[in-house]
Amino acid sequence: MISLQNLTLAIHGTPILADVSFEIPQGQISGLVGESGSGKSMTALALMQLLPQGSVVGGRITVEGADIFTLSESEMCALRGNEISMIFQEPMTALNPVQTIGAQVAETLFIHGKASKSEAAKIARQMLDRVGLPADRFPSSRYPHELSGGQRQRVCIAMAIALRPKLLIADEPTTALDVTTQAQILDLLQELVAEENMSLLLITHDLAVVAGMADHVAVMRRGELVEQGPTEQLFKTMTHPYTKQLFEASSHQPDRVGDAQGIPILEVKNAIREYAAPRTKLFHRPAPFRAVNNVSFTLMRGESLGLVGESGCGKSTLTRAILGLDPLQGGEIRLSGEPVLAGEHMPTSLRKKVQIVFQDPYGSFNPRHKVQRLVMEPFHLTQAPENSRDHVAEALETVGMEADAMDRYIFEFSGGQRQRIAIARALVLHPDLIVLDEAVSALDVSIRAQILDLLADLQTRLGLSYLFISHDLTVVRAITDRVLVMKAGEIVEQGSTEQVFTAPKHPYTQQLLDAAPVIPADWQETKHA
Repeated sequence: MISLQNLTLAIHGTPILADVSFEIPQGQISGLVGESGSGKSMTALALMQLLPQGSVVGGRITVEGADIFTLSESEMCALRGNEISMIFQEPMTALNPVQTIGAQVAETLFIHGKASKSEAAKIARQMLDRVGLPADRFPSSRYPHELSGGQRQRVCIAMAIALRPKLLIADEPTTALDVTTQAQILDLLQELVAEENMSLLLITHDLAVVAGMADHVAVMRRGELVEQGPTEQLFKTMTHPYTKQLFEASSHQPDRVGDAQGIPILEVKNAIREYAAPRTKLFHRPAPFRAVNNVSFTLMRGESLGLVGESGCGKSTLTRAILGLDPLQGGEIRLSGEPVLAGEHMPTSLRKKVQIVFQDPYGSFNPRHKVQRLVMEPFHLTQAPENSRDHVAEALETVGMEADAMDRYIFEFSGGQRQRIAIARALVLHPDLIVLDEAVSALDVSIRAQILDLLADLQTRLGLSYLFISHDLTVVRAITDRVLVMKAGEIVEQGSTEQVFTAPKHPYTQQLLDAAPVIPADWQETKHA
């Protein structure tokens, strides 16, 4: 139905794509995989004719025989949404924060002249129901900020399918979602393909997702397709070295030497964190919402502890209390034996002992400052040393960066380099404990493998303790000694990582493991044979 023939793209003279050719059959799912910067998203934007200024394209893209490069902008506007729709990676930035979800889905129908405003509102409601947002729980009057990440992504899907397009492009639609939400979104996309007989171009760096979804896979590297074919056949043969490299990186296990000592670094005892619930009646105050309920655990010096669970289970709330940012309503938290009086000023000596690495390195840095100032930020809470450049250089070199990186801006670095700089910022005060909040979930598989190796090496060299918060069970299994499974504010299971993953006792843990996408074992055996 859709064919790309020798597609080339240059932006301001810089070559981006070179001779990209593949076909997307009707009613099938095609996967496009590769690292960040390989050209996957640019290929999708070329299909939509949404390329940036200064773009020069060559080759042909045909939709049912019509070359889209010969169409005018008004003809492309008619094509977008009607024939080809796109779901973007980050739903919060793809949605308008000041418009209700019903209005945003209806807008697609109204702008294309497919329905009046009242009819569009009715169809929008049907589409929201179709993607698993029933009217009784998710009225059309809700705003994007009132929904979780997975629910927002469902709204984006409802917008994309409102006009029943022939091709749906999904650009990393589940990267930031937890495993159960990811499984629900992927199941929904498969159902839509089957019921509407539409085509789906699934862009991702997760090979396990592609293995479970796609009929056909194309592997992209530096703007070129290095290998493509039917999914099972490609996974079993893997003739190109880059495909093999991606495969090995997706199941990478860093070399770790478990060196947990019998000295507690973090003790959480019967922690309770509550929030005031919104009033529903004038003279009735509802019971508070308990986000963390009676949680207890101990993290030893030199140990790596995983904390897993779905979005909304209380992981981030618990983390904020551990960092001394939110008060507890019950229980206590001790760091190196000293109480963390959450919500009150934390002593400088105690603050230095714990640092955090966030999920999005770009969003956690001020783009107006150079790396030297960014890495020095923790000193603003203590006292900046006289030889601050030496401290920054040491931290950067510890994470495998050149010292002269401190004189550059954060936008000059790749995603993996930014995360190394984020780790350097966490190390500059020489802490005992580092909290890693989804620190590798936004990275592609090969960069993720490098960061995991770095974390394992730093733990061995510096004797660090890690609290590793993640929804990616593969990562948790690779980097942790013990794991805690959290559901609805409670720890429902804990134990050694291997024991919990191989013989889970709680049904919820089994549910998480079942939801995680995996490459079929016989495909891997054939490859290694």
